[in-house]
Amino acid sequence: MSARQPDIWKYRDQDWDAGRLKGYDVEATDGRIGKVDEATADVQGGYIVVDTGPWIFGKRVLLPAGVVERVDDDERKVYVSLTKEQIKNAPELDETAYHDHESRDALGEYYGRFFMNAP
Repeated sequence: MSARQPDIWKYRDQDWDAGRLKGYDVEATDGRIGKVDEATADVQGGYIVVDTGPWIFGKRVLLPAGVVERVDDDERKVYVSLTKEQIKNAPELDETAYHDHESRDALGEYYGRFFMNAP
């Protein structure tokens, strides 16, 4: 990762309060994917966990904070820079281990392929 590329685990806008995002709808570049079930702004490890509901059979997915493009508090929506297909094909979220570095490294490697420089 170059010095100019933003960190995939940090929110693009450091003013976002991750704690308030729970329950917000999540919009991929091509449509709604679910609701924020959990969010954190941990140093070097910020993320949101999205409950996809029936869209992909109740799967929960972890998205690194850096893929969050914007947050609309009026509409209670989080917009991410990924397509539904990219999210659907992400590694399965291990509910018992997603807080450890090894699991996050694997997810970071997957999402890093789609991660673009922040504006």
